[in-house]
Amino acid sequence: MTTTASATGTAYEVVIGLEVHVQLKTRSKMFCSCDRDYFDAPPNTHVCPICMGMPGVLPVINQQAVAYTILGGLAMGCTIPHESKFDRKNYPYPDLMKGYQISQYDQPFCVGGQLRIEVDGTQRDVQLERIHLEEDTARLLHRGDYSLMDVNRAGVPLMELVSRPDMHSSAEAGAFLRKLRQTMRYLDISDADMEKGSFRCDANISLRPFGQEELGSKVEVKNMNSFRAVQRAIETEIVRQSRLLDEGVRIEQETRGYIDATGETQSQRSKEQASDYRYFPEPDLPPLVITEQIVEEIRALLPELPDARIERYQREFELTHEEARVLSETRARGDAFEEAVRASGGGDARTIARWFIGDVARLLNAAGGDAELFDTKLTPAHVAELVGLLEAGTITSSTAKDVLDATFESGQSPAAIVEERGLTQVEDDGELDAAAAKAIEANPKAVDDYRGGKDSAIQFLVGQVMRETRGRADANAAAETLRGLLDALD
Repeated sequence: MTTTASATGTAYEVVIGLEVHVQLKTRSKMFCSCDRDYFDAPPNTHVCPICMGMPGVLPVINQQAVAYTILGGLAMGCTIPHESKFDRKNYPYPDLMKGYQISQYDQPFCVGGQLRIEVDGTQRDVQLERIHLEEDTARLLHRGDYSLMDVNRAGVPLMELVSRPDMHSSAEAGAFLRKLRQTMRYLDISDADMEKGSFRCDANISLRPFGQEELGSKVEVKNMNSFRAVQRAIETEIVRQSRLLDEGVRIEQETRGYIDATGETQSQRSKEQASDYRYFPEPDLPPLVITEQIVEEIRALLPELPDARIERYQREFELTHEEARVLSETRARGDAFEEAVRASGGGDARTIARWFIGDVARLLNAAGGDAELFDTKLTPAHVAELVGLLEAGTITSSTAKDVLDATFESGQSPAAIVEERGLTQVEDDGELDAAAAKAIEANPKAVDDYRGGKDSAIQFLVGQVMRETRGRADANAAAETLRGLLDALD
C-alpha cells in the first residue's frame, strides 16, 4: 500500500481509479454507416443525419463494436451478462450533438474482471468495475475567443473501461495504462494511440489518512494525452490534496483539467453524480440478449495474450523473463520471432531471440514510429538464415551485423549478400597470417606496447586485422595469430 507523508507528518493513503475510453477499430461508426477512421480527414466530412443528431433519424447498433467490447472483456476475465441494454445519458455539453449520449448505465456488456500489472518487479491484479460501450462526442476546435465544432468524431464506437479504486501510486496507474494499451493492440480492436485520441484516460484521485476505511473526496482529472502526463498529473494532485488536508481544508469533489505546460491541475466544474445525467433506457434501441453460444464464438477469437506468451517463451525457449517480455511487447514482434524460429528448422531459439532483441530492434528503432519487422524488407526467414550462417561458421559475428544491415536495406537474402560480396569467414591460414603481419608492420607503437607488457594492445591489432579482412576473420583466431607472430619477434 503506497502512502505519502505530508508536511505535518500525517501519512495519507493514495487511492486511484481510472476511466479509460478506447475507440474501437470498426469500419463504421457506432450507430450509422459513416466511416469511423476520421483522424486525417477534413472537418465534418465523415458525417450523416444520424451522427449529426437530426430529428427523426434512428440509430442501428454496430454488431462488430459489441463483439469487440465482449472480446476485450473476456481478455480481462470479465463476466458477460446474459442481458444488456443501451441508455441515454443526458448532459448539455456543446460537443454533444443530440444533447444526450447513447451509453450504458446499469446493464453493461462486461462486469468485473482484472488486469495484471508489474511495477518494480512485483506483479498484482488491478480489479475492474465494468466495461461498457457508448458513442464518442464531437470535437471542439478552439480559435481564440470562439470555437468550431468538428463532427467527424461523433458516433465513433467508444469502449469505456472503469477500474475500481485499486491503485495507489502514479507508477501503478502508468503500468495499468501501458498494459491495457498492449492488450487492446494484441486483440487488434483498437489502435490505442493517445496522441490521436483513440486512447483517453480520466484519473480519479483521493487521499485518506492511513488506516481509514472510508474513501476521501474524489477528484477527477482530465485532458491528459500521454502516459507521462497521467503520472505527472496524479503526482501533482497528490501534493495539492495533501497540502489542503494538512491545512484542514475539505477536498471538494470536482473535475479538474491538467495543464501540460505547467504540470498543474485547474478546476473545471463540480463533479457530476449519476443522477445528474438523468439516465433512462434508450427508446430507439432494443435490449440485447448475449447467449452463451455468442460468448463462446467470441472467446474462440482470443489470441495468446502477453502474460501467457511470456510464460511459454520461458518454458519452451528457455528465455529469461526479461527476454520473453521484450519479445512479447507487441503481438507482431512475438509472431515474427516465432516465425524465425520455425524457419530455422530447429536452430537455437535463444540466439535468434538475442538478434531480435539486439540488432533487429536497433534497425526498427532507426526506422522510426511503431515499425514492426513485417513493415520492412527484412523477413523472419532472413533472420533465421543469418543465424544459420553464423552458427555454421560461414561468417563472423562482425560480418553478420553488416549483412543484417544490408538485408534490411535491400531485402536481398543474407546468403546472397555473403556470396556476392565475398564475405565468407577467412579459413586460409596464409591469408590470416598475411593480414596479421601487415597489421604488425603498420602499427609499431601497438607492437611496442604489447612487447612492453600492455596486453590490451593486442585488441587494437585485432581490429586492424578485422579491417584488413573486412570483418571476415575470426577475432579469436586473429588474436592467436598475432600473438604467435609477436612472440616470434622476441
